[in-house]
Amino acid sequence: MRLALVRQRYNPYGGAERFIERALASLRDQGVAVTVFAREWTGDPSGIVRCNPFHIGRVWRDWSFARAVRRELARRSFDLVQSHERIAGCDIYRAGDGVHAQWLQNRRAALRPVARLGLALNPYHRYVLAAERRLFESPGLRAVICNSRMVREEIRTRFGTPEAKLHVIYNGIDLAAFHPGLRDAHRRLVREKLGIPQDAVVHLFVGAGFERKGVFRLIEAFARGTRGAHLIVVGRDKQQARAERLARSLGIAPAVHFVGGQVDVRPWYGTADSFVLPTLYDPFPNAALEAMACGLPVTTTFQCGTAELIEPGANGFVVDALALDALAAALGRLDSATARAMGQRARQCAEGLSLESMAQRLIALYRSLLPG
Repeated sequence: MRLALVRQRYNPYGGAERFIERALASLRDQGVAVTVFAREWTGDPSGIVRCNPFHIGRVWRDWSFARAVRRELARRSFDLVQSHERIAGCDIYRAGDGVHAQWLQNRRAALRPVARLGLALNPYHRYVLAAERRLFESPGLRAVICNSRMVREEIRTRFGTPEAKLHVIYNGIDLAAFHPGLRDAHRRLVREKLGIPQDAVVHLFVGAGFERKGVFRLIEAFARGTRGAHLIVVGRDKQQARAERLARSLGIAPAVHFVGGQVDVRPWYGTADSFVLPTLYDPFPNAALEAMACGLPVTTTFQCGTAELIEPGANGFVVDALALDALAAALGRLDSATARAMGQRARQCAEGLSLESMAQRLIALYRSLLPG
């Protein structure tokens, strides 16, 4: 089976990109020949076709990439074309970035009126909304891979896509790489390096896009009632200085540790007691699944696909993205013993989402789309 896979950019910090990297290995192990079409790719260059036309600005960037990919695909032969970008004409679209229209709706709810107007007039958002609609209305679209039930319902409701085309396939996780044993391997050393007491409760955030993923709300909630606890923020973001200023203004700077982007996030999972992602919108973040596999309870929002895996009070908590008091209360309930017990149940949940099971479901879908 020859599969073309389209993703514009790859970097070692992105959750969507880590999904692709893991999926590629699993699919190739199953005998699927995968060719990746990308503008930028960090890592193994084998099997990569670079489509990197000149551009200025985000609209031109996305438009020129889509055009270049279509041109390259026309020159080659594949059994199936799967795009991770909003490009009409593909056989399969993996909605790993969710529904842009839904993200904008959620974001508007957190903005002031003037900012909402700016959002509505932004030419890039208008371009993405139009591209999204063209994609789902494309007659050649045969299947949509949704990484959560939340995303499936958003697509069905907004675009009227037939139920038969919508397939929920959760992300897979490498259960051998992400496991509770990382606690023994990294906890003491990393805490000593950061000056965190060994018996302190440590909450962990992993992700880029501080505004969307709720870092500022997390810092405010953390300041409301987590005495003696510490917060580690892993992720590279241009608004880090703003987040640091907020922590200082709330008097909690010594307990909030910004460590930047990390190629290997496993030591940080091993250091923490719980994982927190108060996101405004996230289809199904890999970081939350990695944390569960490492035995950490997850606190997230109803606006996150991972909420489908959370049994509140058993393996994590679910709150509204804008409910600071509820988030603060959830963090306050996580002492070390409680977090450890809930983390064991989180690991049990993650064990049903191996890379192998994900690859098998993907291949079953591909085969169902091929002629007899």
